[in-house]
Amino acid sequence: MLKDTTSEEFLKAKVRALTDSDTIEWMQKKAGEYMRLMSYYRCAIMEVETKFHVLNEEFSLEHDRNPINGIKSRLKEPASIRDKLKKRGLPLSVESIEENLNDIAGVRVVCTFLEDVYALARSFLMQDDVTLIKMKDYIASPKKNGYRSLHMVVAIPIFLAHEKRMMKVEIQLRTIAMDSWAALEHQLNYKKADVPSVDMENELLMCAQLSAELDQRMNALRKTVWQNEASEEETTGISDLSLRQSTK
Repeated sequence: MLKDTTSEEFLKAKVRALTDSDTIEWMQKKAGEYMRLMSYYRCAIMEVETKFHVLNEEFSLEHDRNPINGIKSRLKEPASIRDKLKKRGLPLSVESIEENLNDIAGVRVVCTFLEDVYALARSFLMQDDVTLIKMKDYIASPKKNGYRSLHMVVAIPIFLAHEKRMMKVEIQLRTIAMDSWAALEHQLNYKKADVPSVDMENELLMCAQLSAELDQRMNALRKTVWQNEASEEETTGISDLSLRQSTK
């Protein structure tokens, strides 16, 4: 089999670009410990993703629709880990990473409707092997720039060959509209220097408000559809009962 040297060189270049010489030296010395810890976080991500896939399947059976539009995950880059520890005045060590940082492993769950965000969060947190560490509801109280999402940091167990470890995972739950706004805002930030900051901030906030209104309107439409379906089922049930009685 031929080796894809282009992809290999690209990955090496990306690692070099994301790290400085000190970080590279530290990673080389602690490579085994660091890679092992990252593998634990990947296992925790898989556990969380599986839990949400199971909930999505259950909701599909009960309500004849899928509340989850998509699931994304990521591990924090080495340079970002270094910068965060440095900013907090914490040592660069494997122990420090695991003890002090909550967002090494991240899972984003994109939901179809606003009510799905809270329904899935409740169902997820009810599971007896999930421990909630902290929660921030940026939907009820958006950030100043208009950002909305439900953030949770949880600890979940991963089961290894000879031990069970509790690992922390940051989970973001948001609607399609919230996710679209956040993705576009992230892209625009690369060009933010070319636009007056106040104008940019005001425009982004207005877009966020329009996104929130879209969620509310779509949620209302969903309720209307459900009410109509319930009414039709009730009417059908009454008609069937009347028909049975008239044929007696």
